[in-house]
Amino acid sequence: MSNKEEARAFIRENYAQVAQSGAAGGCCGGSCNCSDPMDIINATMTIGYDAGDLINAPPESNMGLGCGNPIAIASLKQGDVVLDLGSGGGFDCFLARGQVGATGYVIGVDMTPEMIKLARNNAAKSGYSNIEFRLGEIEHLPVADASIDVIISNCVINLSLEKEKVFKDAYRVLKSGGRLALSDVVATAELPETIKNDLAMVAGCVAGAEHMVEIRAMMIRAGFQNIKLMPKDNSKEILNNWLPDKKIEDYVASFIIEGDKM
Repeated sequence: MSNKEEARAFIRENYAQVAQSGAAGGCCGGSCNCSDPMDIINATMTIGYDAGDLINAPPESNMGLGCGNPIAIASLKQGDVVLDLGSGGGFDCFLARGQVGATGYVIGVDMTPEMIKLARNNAAKSGYSNIEFRLGEIEHLPVADASIDVIISNCVINLSLEKEKVFKDAYRVLKSGGRLALSDVVATAELPETIKNDLAMVAGCVAGAEHMVEIRAMMIRAGFQNIKLMPKDNSKEILNNWLPDKKIEDYVASFIIEGDKM
């Protein structure tokens, strides 16, 4: 793979373009180049959301990004403080806000200024006062220690070039008793060098996927307990929709990832 700064810049530029175009067409990194609203709706439903979710978030916040629905496993409750790693246009943040209610609070963090601008515009139009979006890197979260009840993320940690730092900083900001509820792409086999060295595949949430055994080890080293890593039932369908006939499902899968801070 190219050096870290080159890869990080490529990823940031890729998602800036997605934010400006308003659509990713169902690929985690926007590589499908689809912008039809029905493509976005279909992609959103395929990864685990339902019609009610589409109604409960600003349409501009949903760009068909992701590989699952972390809200479905987060068990959010009224009053929770929620952090979304790589919040994009804010889709999951708005859904979380509906579950934590007026007594809860939702923070989205994204490294792409264009995504933050889009999400803040969506929040301003919504009129909610308990949701905010902060510019920052998920390896160095702009969040106070022990201030978060639940961390969610949708197909973003695989994009990090320093995943262990992500898990360690996530542990830092969680309260005792807090938890992770993530959806992400995880490697299930050794990735070919042709994929590893393809920046488009990095931005497309494939080449940066870490093996599930190493993900578990990183989480253990960070301090998490009750760790669960489970592939989604329709993982192959999700991945084949991104890159038909590329057989990426032979190497990676969409996983649900959970862990607790005791």
